[in-house]
Parts: sequence; C-alpha cells; structure tokens
Amino acid sequence: MDTPTHEIVFEPSGQRAEVERGTTLLEAARSVGLPVASACGADGICGRCGMQILAGGEGLAQETDAERAIKQRNRVEPDLRLSCRIQVQADLVVTATYW
Repeated sequence: MDTPTHEIVFEPSGQRAEVERGTTLLEAARSVGLPVASACGADGICGRCGMQILAGGEGLAQETDAERAIKQRNRVEPDLRLSCRIQVQADLVVTATYW
C-alpha cells in the first residue's frame, strides 16, 4: 500500500516539496534546501522553527497545550506553528519570517 503524498509550497520563493504523509514541516523545508532555525535539534523545545500556515491549515492537527507553552516561553507569535511539531496531513502553503 502506497503512502499518500502531499505538496508543500514555500512562499515567497514558490519552492515546492512533495512529501509523504507524516513528514514534519521542518523536514519538508529542509528537503528543498530552505534554512530553518532549530537550536534544539527538532525536539520542540526552542520554538525557533515557527512557520505561518497560509493555506491548508484546516487539515492539520490542532495546536497542543505543549506547543502553545513552548511558543509562549520563547515569545513566538501566536499565529505561527512549530514546524518540527507539524506532521503534514494535507497540501499546504507556508511561509517563515526569515525567508
């Protein structure tokens, strides 16, 4: 049985990645060579990998209390999601303030 794939579009560059369902958004961005900060090594502690979901967010799991706490502790904007915590479940369009 084939694993479903989803397309991620990274704005403003328009770069695209086709990734398997369950891939983290962080892994997807790195797969196309986009820099993503993650001082904690993708352990969901530092809050540096925040991305804004521009389209497709309704297909993502809801933000957890843990993710919210990490963002508050690290002063991450509330509308950003931690890309190391987001598992791709649908096609997405995303951006980050540092691209």
